[in-house]
Amino acid sequence: MLEIGSPNALFFRTNTTCNNLLRELQKIWVEIGESETEKDRMLMELERECLQIYQRKVDEAANSKAKLHQSVAAIEAEVASLTAALGVFNINSPIKLDKGSKSLKEQLAAVTPLVEELRIQKEERMKQFSDIKAQIEKISGEISGYSDHLNKVMISSLTLEEQDLTLRKLNEYQTHLRTLQKEKSDRLNKVLGYVNEVHALCGVLGVDFSQTVSEVHPSLHRTEQEQSANISDSTLEGLEHMIQKLKTERKARFQKLKDVVASLFELWNLMDTQQEERTKFGRVTYVVRSSESTITEPGILSTETIEQVSAEVDSLSKLKASRMKELVMKRRSELEDLCRLTHIQPDTSTSAEKSTALIDSGLVDPSELLSNIEMQINKIKDEAQSRKDIMDRIDRWLSACEEENWLEEYNLDENRYSAGRGGHVNLKRAERARVTINKIPGMVDNLIKKTLVWENDMQNSFLYDGVRLVNILEDYKLTRKQQEEEKKRYRDQKKRQDLLLTQRESIYGSKPSPRRSSSFRKPNGFNISNGNGSVPPTPRRSSVGTTTPDLLLTPRSYSGHHRQNGYFKEVRRHTSTPSNYVAMQKEDTVSTTYTSIYSSEPDSPLQG
Repeated sequence: MLEIGSPNALFFRTNTTCNNLLRELQKIWVEIGESETEKDRMLMELERECLQIYQRKVDEAANSKAKLHQSVAAIEAEVASLTAALGVFNINSPIKLDKGSKSLKEQLAAVTPLVEELRIQKEERMKQFSDIKAQIEKISGEISGYSDHLNKVMISSLTLEEQDLTLRKLNEYQTHLRTLQKEKSDRLNKVLGYVNEVHALCGVLGVDFSQTVSEVHPSLHRTEQEQSANISDSTLEGLEHMIQKLKTERKARFQKLKDVVASLFELWNLMDTQQEERTKFGRVTYVVRSSESTITEPGILSTETIEQVSAEVDSLSKLKASRMKELVMKRRSELEDLCRLTHIQPDTSTSAEKSTALIDSGLVDPSELLSNIEMQINKIKDEAQSRKDIMDRIDRWLSACEEENWLEEYNLDENRYSAGRGGHVNLKRAERARVTINKIPGMVDNLIKKTLVWENDMQNSFLYDGVRLVNILEDYKLTRKQQEEEKKRYRDQKKRQDLLLTQRESIYGSKPSPRRSSSFRKPNGFNISNGNGSVPPTPRRSSVGTTTPDLLLTPRSYSGHHRQNGYFKEVRRHTSTPSNYVAMQKEDTVSTTYTSIYSSEPDSPLQG
């Protein structure tokens, strides 16, 4: 039995239908009366038409089959291409698996879902690549400064590699993107650091920041749009150059302001400007005492600030010109005060009398004269520094001489051992004074040696108030030696007087001693303790005291007096000899009484 739909059943059914229709056609032809020739012709034509229809259908079926083959081949190629582009190699095509058991349409229907899925994956992967490429192109353009040539090369390289959509390639792009992002971040931080430095420098110099950074690149002053800031090499180089330019300008202005302020200080000191006037420029004067790199105050080095200080200097300079004579006299007085303190003779070429005469005559510019005095002041200061060690030794020597003078006056006080308040203080001072006095010869010798060394180094004489210090010290040593000899003669004379007094008492009997006052005042201002316990005031510095009228010369004895026989001498206004002691030949009773009291002291210079 034939199956319905099978080729044989179809042929049988078609054949049966054709036979029935042919019989029906022959019956009609009979009824019509067609000839056999006409019947054969029409049958031949009918057969030809049937063959044409079959042939057309066969051709159509063959074309459809060819197209299906092409579709299957194309979809197989697309699957291969997608899997290769996506890097998916573990997918087996359904066509290859069921190629022998399925028709072309079944094969095509089986692979279509896989193709759709791969196409979706490709679109997603393409979108990822597109996003990454766009970011890379954008960052590369920012780094390169949007150079056309570099952008074309970058876009070209990305287009050529468009068919490679594998995860490996995607990771390469992502890695490249992260590298560019890091470089962008580093460059952006560097640019922002440069911009901040430019901002600080512009603030200090009082320069327009926006205009300054716009000269490098217009995008730099739009800080609110961080991504728009140009971070190319040319921008970085431009910022570095601008910073260097601003630093150079800052250095020049700082030096200029420093010079102007130095002139301002000099004029202030010359003009004795009040502190209230100086306070107006306190901000500027504080800055110049700082280092250049630490200045951060806005506008402190602006041209306006420098012009203000310069205007003040010009104003004071004009005022100085009108008061030049007064300033010259003032600085000359300062020079003389400095010379007096350092015991150096001032230069007589700029004395007050000569300076006044020169200014009044118009022969000398007062500014030159003032500058000359300033040079002399600086010279005295430098010389005083080199003389400091010797001057300190002179002060110690003079202090020792004062202590010696005080001790001799103290030894004349008959109440010095009283138990009154302050007596023990004087006793302790007397002990220290004796130790100091014993050092005087060594002090003088060392001072002479130091002075000679100084003179040898400086190739000049060490003058103390115009007299060579070595001469003063040699005179002092000679006078001290003469005084020692005079003391020795005095002690011998006293012994003879004591012997004469003893002989008189043995012959005529003893007589009461004249009444002595319990205290007396020395003419030089030293108060001898009279039992009330008062502590004597510190004595003024003077020459070393002695019981003889001879003068013991010190540097203070040379200052400001007449020159005689090559060096200065001064007769002491007061000697250490008591005021009631006149001569040994007058009034034996009084002199004997005095010498007995005087010699009874253990520290008296009359004691052997």
